[in-house]
Amino acid sequence: MAVLRSYGLSIENLGSYTTTSLQNKYGVERVELPFNEEIERRMGIKGWQYGVLRSSLMKKMLDLLPLGVVHTRHELIAYTDLPGEDGIELEFKDGHKITADILIGADGIHSAVSRQAFGDLNLFHAGIRVWLAWCDQIPDIPENYAVISHDWQYQASYFPLLHEGKPCFEWWVVEPSWEGKPVPEDPKAYLSGVLEDWSGPMPRFLEITDFDTRVYQWEIYNRASVKKWSTRRVVCVGDAVHPVSPYAGYGLGMAIKDGYFLAKFLDGVDLRNLAAVTVGFELYEKQRVEYVNHNMEVARFSGKLFHSLPWPIAKVRDWLFDYTPLLGYMMKQDYLKRAEKQSMSMKELHLIRT
Repeated sequence: MAVLRSYGLSIENLGSYTTTSLQNKYGVERVELPFNEEIERRMGIKGWQYGVLRSSLMKKMLDLLPLGVVHTRHELIAYTDLPGEDGIELEFKDGHKITADILIGADGIHSAVSRQAFGDLNLFHAGIRVWLAWCDQIPDIPENYAVISHDWQYQASYFPLLHEGKPCFEWWVVEPSWEGKPVPEDPKAYLSGVLEDWSGPMPRFLEITDFDTRVYQWEIYNRASVKKWSTRRVVCVGDAVHPVSPYAGYGLGMAIKDGYFLAKFLDGVDLRNLAAVTVGFELYEKQRVEYVNHNMEVARFSGKLFHSLPWPIAKVRDWLFDYTPLLGYMMKQDYLKRAEKQSMSMKELHLIRT
């Protein structure tokens, strides 16, 4: 949010400020996601998590761009890195070609740029399937409170959002899966069965959600962590080099920060000068690769931890999370510690500086 604010995007009413509770399926809290009061003070942003519908955020970001910057329906099929200082030639599916100074691959998990730059993507099924939906607000559910809950093999969660300034809810179910697993013919009946004895409002979301227009399902694929995101005049950001499983909502935020740091280290650089560009790319990678790969690996581990363990071991896991501070310790060390350190280091985004 601080990065977006620095671009000129108003973060007032951008999303729903939210306290997040991790619970078991019976509604017993395991840990509440803690806030760092010093980061809140310096950034001038209350709390740690905000909910916004992705389409709403994308529209606000696109509104910041001048006309003529984005050109759609141009699918890249290949590039040619020209010799010397001649740049890079891009070839599109419609036969159109252009020459540019650099190429930034931000083309997602099936990135054509990443594939040509670094070889086969080697995508693999992460062992989970996600059902994601959104619905209108339910008045008696708190607007600023989110729940991420688990039983021994499923996750069922909800999060308050703002969509075009209006409150609503996102809810989702994560389940064990594999490549080729059949998709239920009646998703509503299937999810109702999964959630029939779940505590709290989860079953109520199914009743008010339009399953024809507001429910999405997909299998989650990942790739192994890569330590190099650039080669000569080509560099990648986001899912093109670090697709992440949907644990803790890493993906969109990490991609936004990739773009911020890449721009920071290319600021003032003559993009025709390959040596200068290479230095900028290396500084970007030094800032991002280890940090982001850690988040990828933690998210992948979390998916396996909650959805791939056999029943007896899963019951031991749940006992530990219910009756010991282990989950809170894991959250602070693996999820929050590095993010807090990075937030404190981004002093140019602080409203209160020391």
